[in-house]
Amino acid sequence: MKFSKVTVIGGGVLGTQIALMSAYTGHDTTIWLRSQGSIGRTEPKVKHYEEAMLADLNGARALIGNPMGGYLYPKGLIRNWEGITSETIDQLAATAKDNFENHLHITLDMKEALSGADVVIEAMSEDPEAKKNIYAKMKDLLDEKTLLLTNTSTLLPSMFADKTGRPDRYLALHFANSIWKNNTGEVMGHAGTSPESFKKAVEFADEINMIPLELHKEQPGYILNSMLVPFLNAAEALWAKGVADPETIDKTWQLGTGAPVGPFKILDIVGLETAYNIVTLNPEYKKEDSVIRKIGDLLKEKVDKGETGINAGKGFYSYGK
Repeated sequence: MKFSKVTVIGGGVLGTQIALMSAYTGHDTTIWLRSQGSIGRTEPKVKHYEEAMLADLNGARALIGNPMGGYLYPKGLIRNWEGITSETIDQLAATAKDNFENHLHITLDMKEALSGADVVIEAMSEDPEAKKNIYAKMKDLLDEKTLLLTNTSTLLPSMFADKTGRPDRYLALHFANSIWKNNTGEVMGHAGTSPESFKKAVEFADEINMIPLELHKEQPGYILNSMLVPFLNAAEALWAKGVADPETIDKTWQLGTGAPVGPFKILDIVGLETAYNIVTLNPEYKKEDSVIRKIGDLLKEKVDKGETGINAGKGFYSYGK
């Protein structure tokens, strides 16, 4: 293992999943949080995703011998499906429980979290000023060796490189949701990223069982979100313009394409706060009479009511606790 200590800055939906995958693969992993209240919100997420990962790992037994097993197994949890046995899955599950218990930590002490870290992953909300502030607090506490990554979904690393104090050792590593199943690791540098740092990010993605996907130039939204965000925006526009309700829009997409979920269920999974932040970055949001502004206002209504998605128990749909 090339990278021993990993620190994740932020305990949101993806920050928690990244930390768990890092711990699952045997890395000593710390989640840094800003406040005691953040701990209260993050600990249930950790438990939820631990249970989800173990359920999918144990559920993979039912795929053994199934011709579709090689397509459906949780690829982030099982590196190689060929020759997999029930006993191997038992061993992986036992190791996972041990690693979650012993290799995953939460702290409010930034100095403690960053000291000795081989990799630090910033996974804060899509708020440029908040990211700049966190980089300002971190830059004098990072070790010389530390590789600094950002998991920003829509912003460019070049926007923040000069704020980090280590532009050559700073780049983006972006994950899809449910990363233990959808194990993409989009690696995107900026003009000042060194080739060595880019290579290290690719190696780290592989170490935590992601498939490294190398981007040759900066692109807002990387590859995945460059396709996903316009799709979600189109669905939100239908809702905002009163063409159809979210349930009907989702049903239409599922019936017409065979997709397991529709755009509004995806938004619940991503989290409506993240969706709202992305919408507000669109220049059209500043226009009072624009569809994008209407989408933002509708999302804000739900966020203000605490209906932020699956983790809150309610978004566009209700989820039993």
